[in-house]
Amino acid sequence: MRIHVINPNSTASMTAQIAHAAEAARAEGTVIEAVTSIGGPASIEGYSDEAMAVPAMLAAIRSAEARGASAHVIACFDDPGLAAAREVASGPVIGICQAAVQVAVTVAARFSVITTLPRSVPVIEDLIAHYGAAARCRRVRAVDLPVLALEANPATARTRLLAEARAALREDGVDAIVLGCAGMAELCDWLSRETGVPVIDGVTAAVKLAEALAGGGFRTSKVGAYAFPRDKTGDQVGAAGPAR
Repeated sequence: MRIHVINPNSTASMTAQIAHAAEAARAEGTVIEAVTSIGGPASIEGYSDEAMAVPAMLAAIRSAEARGASAHVIACFDDPGLAAAREVASGPVIGICQAAVQVAVTVAARFSVITTLPRSVPVIEDLIAHYGAAARCRRVRAVDLPVLALEANPATARTRLLAEARAALREDGVDAIVLGCAGMAELCDWLSRETGVPVIDGVTAAVKLAEALAGGGFRTSKVGAYAFPRDKTGDQVGAAGPAR
């Protein structure tokens, strides 16, 4: 099967990190196609960045569908445009936040999320509530570093991430940690060794879930909310009559 992994931002080096995590997670016979969004923001850090990223991301998903993609992974923890992506795709579309949350509630009784900037905390809190896991998530924490600083300043990123993870174990009473940014994927195994608890990377979780859904023959429903977008050609004349 072919899994299309789309980085909704335009930073190619982050796509390379995401691709590495996806390749490490894939099963034998799965082909990973990691793609950088063209013309999107350099990073996604808020609602306006999400909105700017979605059109190019949807175009990339349509293109991947035409190339025969079995499933799609949106590799941004805000899960930008997830519902819209499910409208345009026939294969399953997995957001890395939703995938990570599903894994977390399966392998642990309580979890906390560690993300980049404080402004991302309410976004993630709302997503977790939307996915029905608010009662299981003890806290969303931030290391107070921009997304691109994870790569530009890796030593600081490691130090702050480990400090927040240890604080989560000490103060939140959690059994697992979820990494709240695709750019943190390469730190997952290291952080799990340092803390002794499961650390869940959304890219890995989403690739495995995409493989399971595609392998099981599951497709996105095209009846109701996720039906393909309508062709509205002629709607105006048909609804209101000819112009006078």
